[in-house]
Amino acid sequence: MLEINIPEVVAEVTEAFMRYERALIANDVAELDSLFWDSPHTLRFGIGENLYGHRAIASFRSARPPMDLTRRLMNTVITTYGREVATANTEFQRIGSPVTGRQSHVWLRTEQGWRVAAAHVSLLAAATSPPPAPTPRP
Repeated sequence: MLEINIPEVVAEVTEAFMRYERALIANDVAELDSLFWDSPHTLRFGIGENLYGHRAIASFRSARPPMDLTRRLMNTVITTYGREVATANTEFQRIGSPVTGRQSHVWLRTEQGWRVAAAHVSLLAAATSPPPAPTPRP
């Protein structure tokens, strides 16, 4: 039976996830590239782009201008499936923005350590006023 959330594996993936977060905030492109699985099977669906393969992901990162990506993480959930696969899901808000984003990763244990095999980033629509209450019918 598949073991879920083996404590030492959760700790390893949490460490890798936080390495990714530090690299993202610092715009450390080399570290970000190293944390993605170097495979044509790796993918990253971003807010405005769909990238297939490590080469496309690295090219996107190197072409993106540096920007302040400081953010606050919320509701981070790391789940491990056995000793070789994990998911990391989190919500985030960039400092000074009311918009909530979502980030999902699939992590694989490789010979080089834990690497992101699939990533997805999306933004929730900005909160608006609630819809008006329905008008009671006579």
